[in-house]
Amino acid sequence: MTYDSKIAVLDPAIADSLSLSSRTLFEAKSAKSLSFQDIALHLGRSEVAVAALFYGQAQASSEDIQKLSSILDIPESKLAKQLLGFPHRGSAGPMPPVEPLIYRLYEIIQNYGYAYKAVMNEKFGDGIMSAIAFSTKVEKQEDEEGGTWAIITMRGKWLPFTRF
Repeated sequence: MTYDSKIAVLDPAIADSLSLSSRTLFEAKSAKSLSFQDIALHLGRSEVAVAALFYGQAQASSEDIQKLSSILDIPESKLAKQLLGFPHRGSAGPMPPVEPLIYRLYEIIQNYGYAYKAVMNEKFGDGIMSAIAFSTKVEKQEDEEGGTWAIITMRGKWLPFTRF
């Protein structure tokens, strides 16, 4: 089912800071050697949305729970108990991040955050990009020299500040 034998597993360094559902989901994912892409195709959601469910950073619907139960062979009642509450976002790891890839993403914002803000303000006015009315995807691209590039697309609704 997977496109590569390498799959993401639960990092023991952050396991204790995550919800119980993270352990349940990652153990089943590992046992079945499924990628987030495999699970996303089954759920009809994006890979990033599925990974966010696994890290307790997104809310699962009843339909998500039914489909996760099916593909991961976890009792639906167990998943419902663990996933139907509200997520506790933003607590997956230390700040600033210490994991190198996450730190580099953080570094992008440190280096280019004000540039993004200035350009967005010029294009859209005074406001912010929503991280709630939001979607994102990760793509892999290979160039003509054989180099591999990561493409991260973020799409957030523009929310203008209101005058009061």
